[in-house]
Amino acid sequence: MELPNLNEVERKRAELVQILKASGVDPYGRRFITSFNNKYLKDHFDELIDKVIEARGRIMAIRGHGKASFVVLRDFSSDIQLYFRLDNLGEEKYNFFKKAIDIGDFIGVKGKLFKTHTGEITIEVTDFELLTKAIKVLPEKYHGLKDTELRYRRRYLDLIANRDVLETFVKRSKIIQKIREVFDKSGFIEVETPMLQPIAGGASARPFKTYYNALDQEMYLRIAPELYLKRLIVGGFEKVYEINRNFRNEGISTKHNPEFTMLEAYWAYADYTDVMNFVENLLYEVALSVNGTPKVTFLGHEIDFTPPFRRIKFEEALNEYAGVTLEELRDLSNAQSILNRLDIKMDKPLTVGNLINEVFDKKVEEHLIQPTFVYEFPIEISPLAKRTSYDPHMVDRFELFIGGLELANAFSELNDPQDQYERFYEQMEAKKKGDVEAQEMDMDYIEAMEYGLPPTGGLGIGIDRLVMILTGKDSIREVILFPQLKKKEVNEKEEE
Repeated sequence: MELPNLNEVERKRAELVQILKASGVDPYGRRFITSFNNKYLKDHFDELIDKVIEARGRIMAIRGHGKASFVVLRDFSSDIQLYFRLDNLGEEKYNFFKKAIDIGDFIGVKGKLFKTHTGEITIEVTDFELLTKAIKVLPEKYHGLKDTELRYRRRYLDLIANRDVLETFVKRSKIIQKIREVFDKSGFIEVETPMLQPIAGGASARPFKTYYNALDQEMYLRIAPELYLKRLIVGGFEKVYEINRNFRNEGISTKHNPEFTMLEAYWAYADYTDVMNFVENLLYEVALSVNGTPKVTFLGHEIDFTPPFRRIKFEEALNEYAGVTLEELRDLSNAQSILNRLDIKMDKPLTVGNLINEVFDKKVEEHLIQPTFVYEFPIEISPLAKRTSYDPHMVDRFELFIGGLELANAFSELNDPQDQYERFYEQMEAKKKGDVEAQEMDMDYIEAMEYGLPPTGGLGIGIDRLVMILTGKDSIREVILFPQLKKKEVNEKEEE
């Protein structure tokens, strides 16, 4: 049975696979373990120059004809040049190279290192073997693949063609690794909580629904792990964190992906000011570790992660950038005139909470470029946060903004079960009025609180957005290996 959707060159490669098999050559070879990667070979050239070494990887380029050829071999670490010569390999082996090896194939080689007259570190190949025959051709433009949608749909080609893309995801891994290191050294315990939940709680968002056949009940992909992590604080943990996947059934944009990575942490006996200080140190250490400097360029701005970060109260930011007060926004009779004056169109139900959020999102966030803690939030948009000691309409909460993006959300956790029950009830009433993102009543969580939740500081950090900032990318899709895209039919032709 022939493979579908092959062009003429690719059909010839597929035929070659069958010829190789028939001749006893395995075009999909076995293990080939080497002691050093390509980067090590180049970095330690002086030590290895007289030794027989091995290398393996994908062929990215072939040039030369006749009795000698140069090849670019790529592994995860780097590219290295290979030199194939008839006199070194013998006629049979060299002819096999000329006839059977193509760009895109994986090979393993043996040989000695030398430098060409241009100073290029090169392996003079004395033996080689085919490890995988590539049937599909890497079109020339994949050596600089630019089509954005094609890059996301065929991320494997993007990684092959654009080395900087691979480096971005290596850096992403290092960012997460450093985050774990800082939390672990600070005495936090990493835990795991359910991704399938009977109640979508812990945040204001529209959930994805599914159905659990064995339990015969509707379930939700989690929108946040918050309520489960706080149950652990009730149970006796004092410092916990989770780097988790969350799912929110909302729009896709340069700032949003419906499946995203979040860090959440809870610290017993602390409050949001302790968390604020911790976050400053955390982000400074991460930036310094992965970039070698606390300064990065993001969306044309030089961002400096050096503490202390700017701190401004929510209402002060609202006044400074939107020219309105919370008192004005809490009077819904003036809502439409305020929206008209600020040129804002609201799609959500007109509630005080939605109005405050909309004005802040549309008129304030874009001005918060350098790391800025906005603190003391209105209670209408903070159903899980503890009230301030001096104003029952405000809560001990902060959000961190960098480059106009909300990066972190934290608060002193509400630990009064009666207050929490009443706020859940208000959320349910809002849901009845059409607010699909309002939270539901979680009586099991209320019962857990009744056993006693100590004063606790909580934190959430958007990992994808943090990676965007630290790598200077302008879209969240650039830092998610396989971002969500609209499905294409299998036989739908894409331009290549």
